Amino acid sequence: QVYLVESGGGLVQPGGSVLLSCAASGTRFRINVMGWYRQVPGKEREPVAAISSGGITDYGKSVKGRFTVSRDNAKNTVSLQMNSLKPEDTAVYYCNADYYSDDGYSEVWGQGTQVTVSS
Repeated sequence: QVYLVESGGGLVQPGGSVLLSCAASGTRFRINVMGWYRQVPGKEREPVAAISSGGITDYGKSVKGRFTVSRDNAKNTVSLQMNSLKPEDTAVYYCNADYYSDDGYSEVWGQGTQVTVSS
């Protein structure tokens, strides 16, 4: 079983920055892709950014150029640096990881962290 614990988030003014972090823990696992999704009430969860174990990144169209995803494979962590934040970035942000373990290939989600962009 793999668990993801997120940190960061909170209230930030428009144009500000926030750093989200996520750490994976468990036994006998190897993470493939890690990433971030976000969700607002009444809408589907949408992908924000993802990074492969080899460092290849992908971003949602609305955040490209403002957000940066990075990871530390040795520590099984992924971070999301969010700059030039806009009110429409307000959402619950979820960490996500695809991983290999003795049980095969699985997916796990974090508990979510709220980011509110408001003056």
